[in-house]
Amino acid sequence: METFNFFRAPQAIIYGRNAFKEIGNQATQFGKKALIVSDEIIDQLGFVRISQEMLSENDVESVVYLGVKSEPTDKFVEESLELFRVENCDLVISLGGGSCIDTAKAVAVLATNYGYIGDYMNGGKAADVTPVPHIAIPTTAGTGSEATDVTVITNTSNNVKMMIKQPAFMPSVAIVDPILTMPSPQHVTAATGVDALSHAIEAYISRKSHPMTDVLALSAMKLIVHNLVAAYEDGENIDAREAMSLGALQAGIAFSNASVCLVHGMSRPIGALFHVPHGFSNAMLLPAVLEFSKDSCIERLADLGRIFEPDKSLTDEVAAKVAVAAVKHLCKVLNIPNLKEWGIDKQKFDSFISKMASDAITSGSPGNNPKVPSREEIEELYQVCFDYDFGYVSAK
Repeated sequence: METFNFFRAPQAIIYGRNAFKEIGNQATQFGKKALIVSDEIIDQLGFVRISQEMLSENDVESVVYLGVKSEPTDKFVEESLELFRVENCDLVISLGGGSCIDTAKAVAVLATNYGYIGDYMNGGKAADVTPVPHIAIPTTAGTGSEATDVTVITNTSNNVKMMIKQPAFMPSVAIVDPILTMPSPQHVTAATGVDALSHAIEAYISRKSHPMTDVLALSAMKLIVHNLVAAYEDGENIDAREAMSLGALQAGIAFSNASVCLVHGMSRPIGALFHVPHGFSNAMLLPAVLEFSKDSCIERLADLGRIFEPDKSLTDEVAAKVAVAAVKHLCKVLNIPNLKEWGIDKQKFDSFISKMASDAITSGSPGNNPKVPSREEIEELYQVCFDYDFGYVSAK
């Protein structure tokens, strides 16, 4: 039986207010010409222009790919990789949410390892050639992708979200500046925030958790629980934004090393088939999956419950119930919709439940859950989540 664990993180993590200003200094250590992978919204906010100016001041040329218009797809990867090669770039910089970062991860790996990105799913092909350096700069406090060795890319030929995890996908440097998250609208702050919380929770209850990930997951849960609503209600609250950025970063490192569980396994097929952004699909599922899993991780969920309600007199059983009820209430406060409210057609949803359950199981994530579900239980959970009621019910 193995008694050791692996722990991986970027070579450098630069975080805090104005960390963005380090982009030029970091880039000079890796290359002379960068491909910036971003999107039109980030470009309109002026962040792409500022990036290029700071790179130029450090004698680093740059070209820009703004084609990331949704959850990352293999088409975005192909287009940005072609631009990288045509322009003879030697460095990748991602600037945006998880979709931009995941796309850039794939470019960095394929630039030296070649092939189709799907070849690397489930270890089908090893990315054993050192990837192109990648500087990841998130503009949301959610995915934590800037500090993970995971990329999730949709295969557009079969509508499957390919979860690919190998050390080569880890960015070289993560630059995490909460100021970049301040323009995020309320609904994005809510969805990415619950996404980060789901990362922290799943890292903590995962069958692959270990002491190093536990420390980060617990810290992330505290930061997110105590600051998400404040960031949601006032996007200019820089203290809350900073706490959320740090919490999302810690949650990302935690789940990258401990793996995610059932929420993510079920979430990816919803995103691929119904084009629900990842943060929302995780949030839609989180409370119901915690209810399903609770009896198999009471002590761990009790720790979360005591973050929401620090009452030392609570038994583990009651504290675990508090955790589930409080997560439900949080989703209610953040106006998280269920699948029906999102506008998904019930008949179409039902027709895809079998495929979604199969795709969830194939991803491997449900096997990390404290209570490993059967295929039938996953199908039942999809039905429960379709019109799930986030209304708060007292746990006491």
